[in-house]
Amino acid sequence: MEINIGIKEADRKEIANGLGKLLATTYSLYLTTHAFHWNVQGPMFNTLHLMFETQYTELALAVDQIAERIRSLGFPAPGTYSEFGSLSEFKEVRGVPKAENMIRILVEGQEAVVRVSRELFPLVDKVGDEPTADILTQRMQIHEKTAWMLRSLLVI
Repeated sequence: MEINIGIKEADRKEIANGLGKLLATTYSLYLTTHAFHWNVQGPMFNTLHLMFETQYTELALAVDQIAERIRSLGFPAPGTYSEFGSLSEFKEVRGVPKAENMIRILVEGQEAVVRVSRELFPLVDKVGDEPTADILTQRMQIHEKTAWMLRSLLVI
């Protein structure tokens, strides 16, 4: 059945593609954050272990929301590691970095999600896609705040 929500198909497709990039970047950050939760060591272990758990839990909910918005626009959501690897602006980290480097890497990932969200916002705004604008605004707020909190751990 044809979708008639007041947004042209070509615009919906472009938004869905942008959301696919956001989904991939968010999922890549989720995987890294979860791995760091498992593998963090050192004097900040308890603080970081709990902080990373809070962050990956929030990211798990976010990927579902983003994927469901893509589906609402009438397009399939990417869902394989290869798709996520090619679409993500936050690339996989191999090995187990020291705790301080984990924090730096996660700041980069949080900021990557913000940039991807911000990049898509003008199109969403132009075509009046308020539900997607709401998701993007939420993602920017959450990830900017999380990046700030992580960066604050690096101040000596």
